[in-house]
Amino acid sequence: MLSIYGVYRSRASRNYWLAGELGLPFVSVPVVQTRRVDDPHAADAPLNTQSPEFLAVNPTGLIPCIDDGGFVMTESLAINLYLARKHGGPLSGQTVTEEAEMLQWTMWAATEVEPHAVKIILALDTNAAESEAGRLTIRGAAKALKTCFRRFDQHLAATGHVVGDRFTVADLNVAEVFRYAMSQPQLFDAAPNVKAWLERCQARPAFRAMMETRAKELE
Repeated sequence: MLSIYGVYRSRASRNYWLAGELGLPFVSVPVVQTRRVDDPHAADAPLNTQSPEFLAVNPTGLIPCIDDGGFVMTESLAINLYLARKHGGPLSGQTVTEEAEMLQWTMWAATEVEPHAVKIILALDTNAAESEAGRLTIRGAAKALKTCFRRFDQHLAATGHVVGDRFTVADLNVAEVFRYAMSQPQLFDAAPNVKAWLERCQARPAFRAMMETRAKELE
C-alpha cells in the first residue's frame, strides 16, 4: 500500500492529485509543517515535520515523502514521475523521448518557475504583501516570470499539452507549479495558451477532488 506523508496544504497536493488520476489506493499520513505548529515538540503537538515518528521515515524532515511498499522517496515532482512510470498508462511516457521530455519540463518548472512563484506565495501567506517590501517582492517575482510564461505559451500553441498530444504527468507537475502564480492574473492574460491549459488541467475530476479535500483542512 502506498503511504503519502504530508497535508494537502503542501506540495503533497501534487502526489495526492496524481494518485487520484492513477486510481491508486493510498494511506494519507497528515504531517504538518513545523512552521504551522506553536510548539512542534509538545506532547500534544500534531504529527509534524520535526516529530520523531516522521523523522524515522524521512530524516530530512521535509514533506511530502512516500513509502511505497518499503521504498521511501522524497521530492514531490520526482515522486510523481516515479509513480507514473511504475503504473504506466497514458499519463506516463510511452517512449524514451517522451520520458526525457517529461523530465525536462518538470525540471524547468522546478528551477525556472517555482523559485519566483514561491516568493509570491510566501509574501501572500505571511501578509507581507501589505508592506512596500512585500509588494516589491511580488512585482519582482512576477516580472521574472514573464519570460517563463512567454516561452511556455509558445510551446503550448502546438498541441496544448506539455508532452505529446494528451494530458500526462508532465502537465500535472508543471500545472502545480504554475498554480502558485495564480494571484497574478496579468501573467495569464498575456499568455492565453497557458491560461487555457491550466484551466483544463484544473477542471479534471482528480484535481477537483484533491482541492475539495484540501479545503477541508485547517489553515
